[in-house]
Amino acid sequence: MAVLCGNSPETCYTKYGAIALKTRSCHEFALRILLQCLESHANRYGRYIEPLLSLSIDFYCRVFVRVHTGQAMCKQSTSKLGHVYQCVGCESLAIQPLGKLSTHKQGAQQMKYCLPTGPPVDRECAHCGNGHHIGGPIWIAPIHNHTFVTDLLQSLDEEKFQTFPRMVGMLSMVLEELQDIPLYYELARLCNITKQSQGKVTLYLSALLNAGYRVSLTHANKHGIKTDAPNTFIWAMMRAWARKEGRKSNLSDGSPGKTIMEKKDDLDDTVSFEEHPLANPESRKNSLKRFQMNPEANWGPKMRSKTSTLKNMENRKKIKNQGKYTKKKLSEEGDSNAKKLRTDDGSS
Repeated sequence: MAVLCGNSPETCYTKYGAIALKTRSCHEFALRILLQCLESHANRYGRYIEPLLSLSIDFYCRVFVRVHTGQAMCKQSTSKLGHVYQCVGCESLAIQPLGKLSTHKQGAQQMKYCLPTGPPVDRECAHCGNGHHIGGPIWIAPIHNHTFVTDLLQSLDEEKFQTFPRMVGMLSMVLEELQDIPLYYELARLCNITKQSQGKVTLYLSALLNAGYRVSLTHANKHGIKTDAPNTFIWAMMRAWARKEGRKSNLSDGSPGKTIMEKKDDLDDTVSFEEHPLANPESRKNSLKRFQMNPEANWGPKMRSKTSTLKNMENRKKIKNQGKYTKKKLSEEGDSNAKKLRTDDGSS
């Protein structure tokens, strides 16, 4: 999971054929890299995948896909994949698809495959003036099948599963996610960049909904929000929040947050934090178990087991070989000194 989340981009490329970025949406990024890898391997044999359910849970990824056969449909794979541009400073995201689909002039039955224009960003970020990192390609099409997840949720039996409450909570959040929006922003990180205190999540969701944009939470991050609002409005929302709170942020000169907060835009005056009736999703309103707390301290993946079927022979071998290179070096130095002494005695 660490490789897929950007800790080692070169290793990620050798294993999955994509570059991972260190981003706050790294868990969904990992899912989309994994789906891209499956799609690329399926395409080599004239097949393509249909993601049914893709989850980032605890410390692992789990994806359920259906594999179809069809050479014609394989040609649409380029429109399902794309590169990600992430600003080095403010971490704004932009997607560049690898391909584009359009209707053929001969009729709607035939599709036309085109190359997209790009890149979607300038050489320098329009918000903070920094450069960009490029990651991917990743899967930018939907990662869930709404019908499959709905049937799965209805088929759950509380008597069969001890983790029934969490399963219901996770699947309910999946149904509420925006399917056509890849990746998400983390509210805590947005507030950290602009040096502000974070308010209620429903206030930010209301601001986006009042502006006419779609927004949802995500199962991959407790503070993550998925929205089709442009980055320009997101930073305008943060400036409006700072003005609403009336707190002066201590931003250093030249920092991305300082550049963003000093900008003025007409959108700043249009942001409204008035509570929207759809700002509180049903899973949150019904207090479903969405993000489970760790059952104990230091819970999670640990070192591999030390047990051995060779009755501790492995540990004895380690002890025997401890410092063998040092011993070998000392032995060689001793032999060379002895030869030198014998040479000196012979010459005299």
